[in-house]
Amino acid sequence: MNNPETVGFSALVIILLLVLFYGGTFFVSTKIGQKNENADGYMTAGNKIGFGISAASMTATWIWASSMYASASSGYTYGISGPIHYGLWGALMILFIYPFGKRIRKVAPKAHTLAEVMHVRHGRSSQLMLAGSNVVGSVISLMSNFIAGGVLISMLSPFNFIQGVLAVAGGVLLYTLWSGFRASVLTDFMQVMAMLGAVAIIVPFIFFAAGFPAAFETGAGNLTAQQSNFFSSDAFLNQGAPYIAAVLAYAIGNQTIAQRLFAVREDLIKPTFITATIGYGAMVIGVGMIGVLALYLGFEPTGGDQNNIIPEMAMSYLPGILLALFFIMIIGALSSTADSDLAALSSIMMADVYGQNVAGKKKVNPKTMLLVGRMTMIIATVVAVCLASLQLNILDLLVFVGALWGALVFPVLASFYWKKVTNKAFTTAVLVALLVFIPVRFELIPMTGFTAVIIELLAILGIGIVLGLMSFGFFGLRVALIVGTVATLVAAPFCFGFLRDYTTLSASLVAYSVSTLICYFMSFRSKMDFDFSVIAERAGDFDPIEEIVASATKGAAHSNNSNNSERNE
Repeated sequence: MNNPETVGFSALVIILLLVLFYGGTFFVSTKIGQKNENADGYMTAGNKIGFGISAASMTATWIWASSMYASASSGYTYGISGPIHYGLWGALMILFIYPFGKRIRKVAPKAHTLAEVMHVRHGRSSQLMLAGSNVVGSVISLMSNFIAGGVLISMLSPFNFIQGVLAVAGGVLLYTLWSGFRASVLTDFMQVMAMLGAVAIIVPFIFFAAGFPAAFETGAGNLTAQQSNFFSSDAFLNQGAPYIAAVLAYAIGNQTIAQRLFAVREDLIKPTFITATIGYGAMVIGVGMIGVLALYLGFEPTGGDQNNIIPEMAMSYLPGILLALFFIMIIGALSSTADSDLAALSSIMMADVYGQNVAGKKKVNPKTMLLVGRMTMIIATVVAVCLASLQLNILDLLVFVGALWGALVFPVLASFYWKKVTNKAFTTAVLVALLVFIPVRFELIPMTGFTAVIIELLAILGIGIVLGLMSFGFFGLRVALIVGTVATLVAAPFCFGFLRDYTTLSASLVAYSVSTLICYFMSFRSKMDFDFSVIAERAGDFDPIEEIVASATKGAAHSNNSNNSERNE
């Protein structure tokens, strides 16, 4: 079919919308700013964020423009089951974080980053390995959000892609720089409320404007047999299964999630993550259905770029006022994650690089630490803007980074539960897993003969490990071993000679299995008997000024009460 005529905005309207959105968020951030900023508050807001703010922030951070675009791309590529596989598994991964999160907070109640905990648990090499992976992941995430913003602005206005990227990057940096993580979580609340309202209005409107439900009858011929099948094996093997593995890795290895885990009140972890699970699933699956509708309509995105599906569908079927609302929705989605990435990067450089490896915890200067955090945000923004000019495929980036983090999942989790895990085992497991993952993922080794059999064997073990880890968080070690063993045995007859055709899935599973096997076999006979109470003592506040002030205030109040009592007597 010929795509419908599209509408856009003038340069003035786009500028006014950007000023409205980023000006409003900047105004809010100035209201929570502190003249004498506290370094720990800048990173984790004092570890005491309440339920509403934390649940909204977790939802907003997990929902980014890339997740909306990628969900629509999945629907356009794999049909009706595509957004289900994308949104459902992503939502469930949020749910699977919370039992591990409760353990992590119990062990390290005042930590700022997972890498900081690894420094206490293992030493510098493990810490920098985890911190380094998060720097790479957050820069890629930042870049993909800037890409989404640049594409959106260039399509809706006379501005070009690079001008759009610069506008979004400058806006996000503007309101995040001063108050750091506090600005990120508070504006997340505003942004997720706006996104919820926008999705509830925009998605149904596009459907009915495009001729729903008649379009699903007349356009059925545009779909292949797999695309029209709700239980599509093609969708599961190419999208669902790799994403299960990738998102579990995101959940455990991603500092933007860990930062919110350390910030929320410890007793609110469970309701926070359950609420975020529901919010994420509903919004991302709903938006992804726009891609399914585009498939039924025979809609062709400009240049074949599937990142254009959502903005072009919106421009084709939304009137001006709703198009403006759509614009705010996407800008809010990408900004809520971009500011989280900036806050995550700053906390890594503040706590892991400067705090523990440059100055040393006992010699930290809080003012210098804050300067490091703010300079990190500026540098990261510049780097991400430069990389955004490459305009890489967002869906491929998400799966790649998630799979890359798969090499860290077992070593990190085992380090919070098992006293025997050593630094050597952690480091070796991650490095070898990456060395195997990369050639498999990019098909640098032939998937034939004996090599293919070994890769498939490792991938099948990876299936059991992923499902076992999921079970372990909720049900403990015995159930996890049973689930992992049964899953491996059941999968084996079906996967040999089959998985070699799905390199993305195979590579993700291999990263899990190799890191798990090496970490386990290098640790189970070790004499390490780590005392987990040490972590709470050593991974804590760098700048306890708020506690000192609170203590002094209580002391002064107590003194005044005593003096008043003496006068009364």
